[in-house]
This record gives sequence, structure tokens and C-alpha cells, in this order.
Amino acid sequence: MPSLKDLRNRITSVKSTQKITKAMKMVAAAKLRKAQENAEKSRFYSEKMNEIIINLKNSITDMSSAPRLLTGNESNEKHLCVVMTADRGLCGGFNTNICKKSREFMNKLLMNGKELKIITVGSKSYDQLRRIYGKYIIEKISFKNQKKIKVSDANLISNKIISMFYDREFDICTIFYSKFKSVISQEPVEQQIIPVKNDDLIKNNQIDLVQYEYEPDEQEILNNLLPKNISTQILKGLLENAASEQGARMSAMDNASRNAGDLIEKLTINYNRSRQAVITKELIEIISGAETL
Repeated sequence: MPSLKDLRNRITSVKSTQKITKAMKMVAAAKLRKAQENAEKSRFYSEKMNEIIINLKNSITDMSSAPRLLTGNESNEKHLCVVMTADRGLCGGFNTNICKKSREFMNKLLMNGKELKIITVGSKSYDQLRRIYGKYIIEKISFKNQKKIKVSDANLISNKIISMFYDREFDICTIFYSKFKSVISQEPVEQQIIPVKNDDLIKNNQIDLVQYEYEPDEQEILNNLLPKNISTQILKGLLENAASEQGARMSAMDNASRNAGDLIEKLTINYNRSRQAVITKELIEIISGAETL
């Protein structure tokens, strides 16, 4: 049975932890509003960008002369997976859920005999994937020292991906991130960005297929627009992750604070009971000594 001193020390330690978790919850709540606003704005912009590209794609009559970023390499043997997570922990199952989604996808590829390459964005994705998929990881990117996500960060990743695609290092590129829904709900998402995949969007009526006349022609617009679209989709994923991370951390720290409060209450009850037992024992010893005399 722990001594009174041990119980006092543990109660003090849990109280200190509770102060930290409450502070982290308040910080996450303060960051969440701006991160959520940025994610929602990027979501609308990226969907419109996809809509324009798909309309352009449907307007092209000769697909053989269309840009490779639109049509792909006419093969699906080499796959590049870009797994985007946070650089920090203490945010519940946020990082784990993204990595779990990517592992399920990558296991299917390997079972089908496909060639796999991985780029990790965020320290936590590298930490969780390197043990099993270490030989497939070709690059790890971290923005740990940056306070907020910038367009240049997305451009850095997209330029690397586009360069690898033109060098025929992969045929299909899929990104993984977490879509922000609410403070208590974040959904891991897989999205194919090379080549452009529009079947699911049309099936879900997310794209309004309208015929437009373009000036200059469709192919010239696509040559300029497709690289920007890849950067836009990556930026959207990073911003969605930023909002999801703060929401998950806020929820996790709230639960941690509640659990710390429950533990403090239980420890306090044990401390009071132990203290009462010690006092009772001392009283019995004093009474027994007095009776002896």
C-alpha cells in the first residue's frame, strides 16, 4: 500500500498534468478557428479547380495529344503514396487513423504485385511507417519549425511529384490526409491526383458537367492548370490536416483533463482513507499505552 507521502506526490503530479492538458486544450481551441476557416476556403477552391479540369478533359476530342498529367502513363504498375500527417503528437488517433488508411491501401498494392514508393509529409507518418515500409520510403518532409502552412510548402511537394512523374518514376500518385468535419470527427481520405480521376466525383454528382468554349484551346489551358491543380490539392490536404489536428488535440486534451480530474478524486479518497487509518492506529496505540500504565 502506498504511503501518505507517495499519494501526496502523485496527486500533485496529476494536478500538474491536468494544468498542462487544460492549457493545451485552450491553445488548440484558439488555433482551431483560423485553421478551420482556411480549410473550408481551400476546400471550395480545390473543388472548383477539379470541376474546371474535368470539364476541360471532357472537351478534348483527341486524348492521345492531351497532357500526361491528365491521362497518365497508360500504366498502373508504379504507385506513389504521399502520406500527410502532423509533426507533433498528443492529438488522439489523428495521425494513427491516416497511417492506418494508407497502410490498407499500400497492402493491397503490394498484394497485387505493384511497385510502391512513399513520401512522408510530417514526422509522425515517417515514425509510424518506417518499421514496415522503410524500404519503400524515398523521402521524408517535415514542416516542424513552421508556424503555419504556406503555398510554397505545397509547391515544394508538388514540384517533387511532377518531376518524378515526368521521369516515369511512378504512374499513379495518391495522397492521404484527414478531412475536417468537426472537433470530434475527422475522416481519413485517400485522393488520387495523378492522373486526374473523375469517376467518383461524377458518380456523387459533385461535378456539374457543362460544356464551355475556351480561349485559348483546352490543351494549352491544361498545360498551365494541371501543375497548379496538383499544388492546390496538396495545399488543401495540408490545411485540412491542420484543422483536423487542432480539433483532435482539443478533444484529446479535454478527455485527458477529465480523466485527470477523476484520477485526482480517486487518489484524494485513497489519501483520506489512508490518513484516517494512520490516525486511528495512532490513537489505538496511545490508548493502549495509557491503559498499560
